[in-house]
Amino acid sequence: MTFVRIGGVAHHVVVEGSGPVCVLSAGLGLSWFDWEPVVPLLAPHRTVVRFDRPGHGLSEPAVAPTTAAGEAHRIAALLDALPRPAGPAGPVTVVGHSIAGFHAEAFARLHPDRTAALVLVDSSVEEHPRTPARTYSGTARAAAAVLSAAGVPAALGPAVRRAAVRRDPAPAALVRRVYRTSRVLRGALLENARYGAVAAELLGLRATHPLRPDLPVTVLAAPDGSARWERRQRALARRLGAFYEAAVPSGHLVMLDRPDAVARAVLRAGQEAA
Repeated sequence: MTFVRIGGVAHHVVVEGSGPVCVLSAGLGLSWFDWEPVVPLLAPHRTVVRFDRPGHGLSEPAVAPTTAAGEAHRIAALLDALPRPAGPAGPVTVVGHSIAGFHAEAFARLHPDRTAALVLVDSSVEEHPRTPARTYSGTARAAAAVLSAAGVPAALGPAVRRAAVRRDPAPAALVRRVYRTSRVLRGALLENARYGAVAAELLGLRATHPLRPDLPVTVLAAPDGSARWERRQRALARRLGAFYEAAVPSGHLVMLDRPDAVARAVLRAGQEAA
């Protein structure tokens, strides 16, 4: 466990294992420990880098609004700040879950020479996003301030986490340490407020920054009985020229429900890249 400073913000990072590097970025409001079941399956074969985005996990609060390009460059800066073997040596497999799928895809488009493979784990999908007239970041900050002043994170944060995460394997002490803070509430609200803008920005990047033709891309979906969600995930795979796989059975938190499927997708993508 370590902290690296990027853009004036201390980012919490955990590096384990050996071999080619893979970077794991979790979804909205989640933390580095949500990848815990996947790490033992990857670490014998990969150097696994997990990090918390600003306002998530143990990282400091964000100082700038979330953008697709900003998150892509954050991953690059994070790798640059780490010593070998996690630091610069060769291209990496970048793995994004849920909203972090936007960030991972943006990294692959903006940093093609640094990307060995792209794995999207039940990624967010927006087929026709539009840049909203307002991103409601100010509203999110105000809401976070009011809720924090009322003591909501300390009183309800861990309980909300437990309700949202089925069969949560995270230690209760760790959940309390992270989710009792106003920092995480604010981080999740601010990132969610920028969701539409980030989706629209990624759509623009698809037009101006094509993926490398030889890049292995995997869409690992969790349909969970929803035919509509499966159709959207398959359409995303077709759009990206990706290999499609359904993790069944699994809920949205595939890394907790089916860590074997996530590890298999990462290793297979890495082998294709090699």
